[in-house]
Amino acid sequence: MYSILDIETTGGKYNEEGITEIAIHKFDGHKVVDKFISLVNPEREIQPFVVNLTGINSKMLQSAPKFHEVAKRIVEITEGTTLVAHNAQFDYRILRTEFRRLGYNFERKTLCTVDLAKLLIPEAESHSLGKLVRSLGIPVSDRHRANGDALATLKLFKVLLNKDLNKTIIHEVTRAETLGELSQRQLRIVDQMPSETGVYYMFNKDRKIIYLGKSKDIKKRINQHFTSDTETGRNLQKETRKVTFELTGNELVAYLKVHEEIKRNPPKYRVNGDDLALLPTPNGKPSGQKEPFRLDGKNVMVVDKGREIGERSAVLIKNGQVKGMGFYELNHQINNLHILESILTPVNGGVEVIKQVELYLTYRKVVDIIEINSPN
Repeated sequence: MYSILDIETTGGKYNEEGITEIAIHKFDGHKVVDKFISLVNPEREIQPFVVNLTGINSKMLQSAPKFHEVAKRIVEITEGTTLVAHNAQFDYRILRTEFRRLGYNFERKTLCTVDLAKLLIPEAESHSLGKLVRSLGIPVSDRHRANGDALATLKLFKVLLNKDLNKTIIHEVTRAETLGELSQRQLRIVDQMPSETGVYYMFNKDRKIIYLGKSKDIKKRINQHFTSDTETGRNLQKETRKVTFELTGNELVAYLKVHEEIKRNPPKYRVNGDDLALLPTPNGKPSGQKEPFRLDGKNVMVVDKGREIGERSAVLIKNGQVKGMGFYELNHQINNLHILESILTPVNGGVEVIKQVELYLTYRKVVDIIEINSPN
């Protein structure tokens, strides 16, 4: 027995969203045997982009039931079923969060039609719900409304069930009941992380680094690792016992630190591109045309924000090569190359590092780029 689910939310900060609409179709594998569709008063602000996307606004929800008024019905209709949703991790997390606010631990097994579609229809150009159902000739109406998307997911699920000739795929991709939720240990780790820019290190029980990366928001990134359904994500969730971090004040220093750390302390798991690259954009470049900044033969210091007030970061470029990085107080003498080199951590940047730094200096603002005394 399955509960085909779709939820519309207010948008907003992670784990602070509220439900604005919910649709559940109870499906026995052949036909719908029960359904529940309702607007929900989220008792919080709806983000403007969500209003534009769904058409649901606060005025529509003034007389709608609050979540605690529909919670019992949701529990009853989903009892003994597997929740099925397109990007099930999101819908399940939102639903569990709402129940947790009521002091109730809501647990169900889940199936994700994104995962199923990738396994059973790998040739699809896109696995987003709208594009996928259109490519399969499935009629859909009321996109981005809970019942419209739930019905589209139901029709897609029927197609996927027919394609699952071996009847083994569903068992293999059925997620653990608590997928997308954090354990108490993981919650404690996340709570200790700052919402700032820097480098983070994930350790296993043997105190070995199993993963490291950079982020503009370390807390958010660690949370994403702990709720990810990728192979690396699942391994990190099982093995991580401790996470430490170093603030850098800006992404450029964070990027250089990650590259140096990987060379000196290679982690167990391969670092994801977005956790490693400085500008994770299509084709390696951001949108927009700008005159490229070149390091060729230059002796400059890139000055940017530091870790705290009264501090700046410094990246040393010597003869066009990235040679060092570090931090200095604002009153420190910085225009003498010898003094500068003595306070910075050496960096051995290769061609890719130079390319990334050039892109960064082309498309990102820094505090200053200072010409320094020639080494000769």
